Amino acid sequence: MTVESTAARTSRRSAGSKAGTTGPKRTPRATAKRAGEPELVQLLTPEGKRVKNAEYDKYIDAITPGELRGLYRDMVLTRRFDAEATALQRQGELGLWASLLGQEAAQIGSGRALRDDDYVFPTYREHGVAWCRGVDPTNLLGMFRGVNHGGWDPNSNNFHLYTIVIGSQTLHATGYAMGVAMDGADSAVIAYFGDGASSQGDVAESFTFSAVYNAPVVFFCQNNQWAISEPTEKQTRVPLYQRAQGFGFPGVRVDGNDVLASLAVTKWALERARSGEGPTLVEAYTYRMGAHTTSDDPSRYRGDEERQAWEAKDPILRLRRYLEAGNHTDEGFFAELEAESEALGRRVREVVRAMPDPDRFAIFENVYADGHALVDEERARFAAYQASFADAEEV
Repeated sequence: MTVESTAARTSRRSAGSKAGTTGPKRTPRATAKRAGEPELVQLLTPEGKRVKNAEYDKYIDAITPGELRGLYRDMVLTRRFDAEATALQRQGELGLWASLLGQEAAQIGSGRALRDDDYVFPTYREHGVAWCRGVDPTNLLGMFRGVNHGGWDPNSNNFHLYTIVIGSQTLHATGYAMGVAMDGADSAVIAYFGDGASSQGDVAESFTFSAVYNAPVVFFCQNNQWAISEPTEKQTRVPLYQRAQGFGFPGVRVDGNDVLASLAVTKWALERARSGEGPTLVEAYTYRMGAHTTSDDPSRYRGDEERQAWEAKDPILRLRRYLEAGNHTDEGFFAELEAESEALGRRVREVVRAMPDPDRFAIFENVYADGHALVDEERARFAAYQASFADAEEV
């Protein structure tokens, strides 16, 4: 059994229109899931079983065992880096951290679908995509420590600086993609955002402009089920991918815990963009296993049983089962990867602890060109507050 996406139905209706009118191309169909689960594109089940899909298989049929191991390595090392960053924040080395735990497959799959000349506009959680783009993971941490605004040159890796303002990067991506098209380049642009950001006006405006100007952009929404404490059902009356229909371009929902499906669907969407067929919305249906950020307590708004149900769909365990069942690797590979993972953790700790402490008073600078009485008062109050800790230490 298969289920058509919104774009497929649009194309089918357009086919019956008057002669000479060309409707949008049909979107490959999604795979029907088990009872009670949403229809989405899935190529690898939680048990590690390969699911055939006549329309998406061609995007991964040529994948080698070495490339499969590479995807597994990417996910494992990204998760290790993420865990270390979370621990460093708990130890006071970082001011904040936004974990990607559980979203590794969506990020690594889509990140590995990109060409070098494609351009990425991330949010603040795309640590796996940054890894795929060759950004040193330690460069991601300066902003969260408060010592810089981003530790890498965006043009070196075609990976833009992290964006904290929710949804604004979709506008940046759309404008950049319009420029790419005007320059006559055949590269594509991808914008990452979450289910919560999909409610922002910036995202709707991006959809409008990209559709009207046929911009070569892929909107990659990681639906991790929770916009901080708000569940997806309080964000939308329809599945997120169906929103694309109202703007006139395809929307596809993919199993975001399936790295092969994420890779295949993103490749398809990027090829559409490069060939002049315009934007695509990809909804990666996944789950945020941890807190929204380290300032959040998810136990206040969701139950353990929900997390446990998603733990059974773990993206890393899923690919490991597939590798083992197909004899695509051996215990030596896993042992070497474990050692590499620990080495990465040590390097991250060393680099962060060698960073300077943030300037606590920098927040008061450059607010007004000539100073301001209120800012001066706030600076003085903050200085007194800081000094109170020194008095406590002396006692």
